[in-house]
Amino acid sequence: MTAVAAPQAHIHTVTGGDGLKLHVREWGRPDGPPILFLHGWSQNHLCWSKQYESALAAEFRLVACDLRGHGMSEAPLAPEHYTDERLWADDVAAIVAELRLDHVVLVGWSYGAFLICDYVRAHGADRLAAIVFADGAVKLGPAAFGSVIGPGFLDHFAGATADDLPTNIATMRSFVRVCLATPLPADAVETAVAWNVMVPAAVRAGLAAREIDETDVLRGLSVPVLVAHGRADTVVLPAMAEHVLATCPSAEASWYDGVGHAPHLEAPERFNRELAALARRVRA
Repeated sequence: MTAVAAPQAHIHTVTGGDGLKLHVREWGRPDGPPILFLHGWSQNHLCWSKQYESALAAEFRLVACDLRGHGMSEAPLAPEHYTDERLWADDVAAIVAELRLDHVVLVGWSYGAFLICDYVRAHGADRLAAIVFADGAVKLGPAAFGSVIGPGFLDHFAGATADDLPTNIATMRSFVRVCLATPLPADAVETAVAWNVMVPAAVRAGLAAREIDETDVLRGLSVPVLVAHGRADTVVLPAMAEHVLATCPSAEASWYDGVGHAPHLEAPERFNRELAALARRVRA
C-alpha cells in the first residue's frame, strides 16, 4: 500500500480515566472497519502517519490518540496519573465507547501493547476483532530489564527522565536513532525527535514506574493476535515477541528481518498490507 495525499482528520476530545482529556484523531471511511492505533512511550499520533496517509484510509476507519501525558492530550506531572493500570484501561474504553468502535482492531506499538492488555483485563475483549502488537511490550520491571527490555531503552532511561532539558534533548535524539535499524528521511527523524522531546520527563518516568506482567491476559486471549516484531530491535527485544507467541494461544508471528523497533515506520508497505489482510479476515 503506497502513500497517498494526507486525508482530512476529524478531531475529538475524549474524557478518559480520572477525567483526563485525550486528543483523538480519525481518518478514512466513517463506515469502514475500525482500527485504533495506540503509540508507545514518549510518542504521539504522528507516528502513525505512514498508516493514515496510505491506502488504508480508503478502506478502513483509522483512529489514533495521544496517550495521557503525550502530544495534545492533558499531561499532569504527578506519577499517580500513569502508574494505575485501570486509568489506562479506562482511556482505551472511553475512546472505543465514545467513537463506537465496535469489532475494532487494536494496534499497540511498544508501550501501547500494555494498554491493550490493561483494557482486556478490565473490560474484556468482546468489542475487539483482533490485536496487533508492533514490537509490543508485555513485561516491565527489574525482571524484564536485560532479558526482554534491551539496552536501547535502558541506556536512555536516566537521560530521558532527568530534570534537565539539554540532557533530555540529547537523549531523545539518540533514542530515536536507536529505535530505527532502517534509516528514515532526515525530516521524518527531526519530526520524531520533536514529538519525543515535547513529552515531559516526569511523564516518561511515570510510565516506566509501573511493574507489569501481562502473561495472564495473553493466556486468556482468543481473538487473533498478530505479533509484528523487528529482529534488530534493541529496545523491546525479540525475546519479548517469543514470550507472547509461546503464551498466547491465538498469536501468530510476523518477523521483520533488518528492522528495529518501528516496523510500521521502517517497513510501512508490508506492515499496512498485513494489517489490512488481518482486518479483512476478521471482518469476514
